[in-house]
Amino acid sequence: MTTNVHTMERESVSATLTFAVPAARVFAVLADPTSHAAIDGTGWVQEAVNQAPLTEAGQIFRMDMHHADHPDGDYRVVNKVEVFQAPHAIGWLTGVEKDDGQLELGGWLWRYDLAPLGPSQTEVTLTYDWSAVPQFRREYIQFPPFGPDHLINSLHHLAELVSSR
Repeated sequence: MTTNVHTMERESVSATLTFAVPAARVFAVLADPTSHAAIDGTGWVQEAVNQAPLTEAGQIFRMDMHHADHPDGDYRVVNKVEVFQAPHAIGWLTGVEKDDGQLELGGWLWRYDLAPLGPSQTEVTLTYDWSAVPQFRREYIQFPPFGPDHLINSLHHLAELVSSR
């Protein structure tokens, strides 16, 4: 297993890890919202509200979250699948669902890119991109909102999860 961490370029940060499993297996785990709490390197993701597998761009799924610095502590996010290219890339925008049911996406994107290095080896890059976050949101959220180890911790959790399936 090799690890590479990339520093911020523009308004994104990414990390790369090589997995000893096929890309299709990694993609299947990422497309399963019920696995996201186990993957998360911060411990903020608690549970998938929508447990159906992700199957296409435009799909919406919600997650219950917890963050000690969030005004409510426990809260719910809504995610909209922005990239779905099985088994090569998957990504989603995160935001909230307003009381009237309208989605308000925050402008940040979580994206996984999978590059097969052979029949049973995959290079996985996790990118967090906040380049589309509006200025008013930047006034009360610092980006990225997590420490430098978050992405690589998430990739290590994902590697453990896919190796055990």
